[in-house]
Amino acid sequence: MKKTFYLYILIITAVSIASCKKGFLDQVPDDRLTTDDIFESQNTTLDFLANVYSYIPDEGNQRFVTSGGAGPWTAASDEAKYTWDFVNSNNINLGSWNATSGFVGSFWQRYYRGIRNASYFMNNVAKCVELGPQLIKQYGAEARALRAIYYFYLIRMYGPVPITGENPISPDASFDDVQLARNTFDEVVSYITTELDKSVNDLPVKTQGDNKGRIDQATAHIYKMQTLLLAASPLFNGNPDYASLKNADGKALMPAQYDANKWKLAADAAKAFIDKYVPSQFSLFTDKDAAGKVSPYLSCRNVMLNDWNDEWIFGRPSASIGTIQYDRTPYHAGAANEVKGGGGLGATQNMVNAFFMANGQSPFNDDGTINPNSGYLATGFSSFKAPYDAQARQTHNMWVNREPRFYVSITYDNSVWLNTNTGTILTTVQYSGNSGVKNTGSDHSPTGYIVRKNVALGNWSNGNRALVFYRLAQVFLDYAEALNESEPGNTRALYYLNLIRERAGVPQYGVGADPLPIPADQAATRLAIRKERRVELAFENVRYFDTRRWKVADQTDKGPIYGLNINADGTGFYNVVPFETRVFEKKHYLFPIPQGEIDVDKKLVQNTGWE
Repeated sequence: MKKTFYLYILIITAVSIASCKKGFLDQVPDDRLTTDDIFESQNTTLDFLANVYSYIPDEGNQRFVTSGGAGPWTAASDEAKYTWDFVNSNNINLGSWNATSGFVGSFWQRYYRGIRNASYFMNNVAKCVELGPQLIKQYGAEARALRAIYYFYLIRMYGPVPITGENPISPDASFDDVQLARNTFDEVVSYITTELDKSVNDLPVKTQGDNKGRIDQATAHIYKMQTLLLAASPLFNGNPDYASLKNADGKALMPAQYDANKWKLAADAAKAFIDKYVPSQFSLFTDKDAAGKVSPYLSCRNVMLNDWNDEWIFGRPSASIGTIQYDRTPYHAGAANEVKGGGGLGATQNMVNAFFMANGQSPFNDDGTINPNSGYLATGFSSFKAPYDAQARQTHNMWVNREPRFYVSITYDNSVWLNTNTGTILTTVQYSGNSGVKNTGSDHSPTGYIVRKNVALGNWSNGNRALVFYRLAQVFLDYAEALNESEPGNTRALYYLNLIRERAGVPQYGVGADPLPIPADQAATRLAIRKERRVELAFENVRYFDTRRWKVADQTDKGPIYGLNINADGTGFYNVVPFETRVFEKKHYLFPIPQGEIDVDKKLVQNTGWE
């Protein structure tokens, strides 16, 4: 009984049952047949399970936040900026959002609907005798894991949330029955990890073939690890800023005391994943050049493009890849449509500066001064051949001799575009360039750079591929971080960090032909791990949550954010200038609880600072 499981495809011919409840408290599935009808056949049962899956966000659609559950994550971090005013990440960056903002409530409602429908499926799947006992267990376990995953998505955005229970609330429930207080953060973490543990035994170890994108044991383990890492992080682990966050009955919602053991739990979960699945199921992806030699550039580029390679742990089989590629394909005035995109997702100079040099050194010191050992030059030009180009070109020295991941991730002025089907195209982002302000209307980069990562080599409109959510490189970096916090000095932390650097083709710490010095202590190792995460996972919806859980977003996401002077040609274009002054207050570490939900559920209390 094979069924291609595209998450975006859901056809349920259904009879709607209206409810008087609003928000997430409406615990009846949106569209459904009667219970007996749904679970009478395997087809309608699988359609309902597809509905449970459909709440996994389509993060390819971030230009249209909330469409398909897409978040604002990439352009609401210090990585990037959308040029189009309607994008909700701009509201976040400028502090012009609150508990009544539509996108704030949409995420809350989306995930609670997923939770509600998962519970409903779990409670009724056994009625579908046509499936047989084994599939009834497996599909029930998938729904259980999905329910836990949706709680994870909620707590990383809103902090502690109500656990709604195992049974969907009846449509004729009384007002008192739908008044739910928030559970504590630790209670929700315990619930998520326990539910994921319960699901594992009834799931396949790793999905295969048409089932790619469905929940398996590896995916359940990865979300457990992510939940524990979140709980160990400074934002949620004894953060005094939330000491006053309490329910109406005085119950404190955030842990008051720092607990070092939470880092050990996260490290143990990451180690358990590695011990069980690496290398038998997953390994770091590598690709070879025409000469048969492993290429760091091709490896780091194609790990995103080659669907379900051995590094991918979880992803979405059907996603808005065309939107991603339109946003990241420069305008190229006068060019063929297949190479003419919007180019409106601009990488910040802050992000550009974060990439290492080819010698593995950071171009800048921690105080913002140029690192003299890196070889970085802030002025002038050189003849330089990029790894994707057939010849050398005049290139500003800021972009010369950078590490391979820079060339994977950033389109800069006078660089060759990826798609050469219609000939070689040089992207020029200066004011009068083919992708500059003068010739593009609103479809230009606001920063002078365009995000390049995860764009295929062909027509930008060809979106027939999957979107990766979690890959092994992130597991290694998660483990290195948790291990450094729980066991400072443990050499395994640098070992896994070095595996990432080795694949990226940059010198490693303490090993290899031209090693970098080993970080001196826990703090230096922490900084090295954070820098590596920033470049390895750039533009993969990780940075936004990293800066918040580390409790550093008030430094990274506040004040002037920099780019190039897009309103100038020639030498003036290369001046680094602030394009935006971002607003970040302490309250912005968490989303507010949607005001509409507080109006319905009188037991819900608002997050600190949003009252």
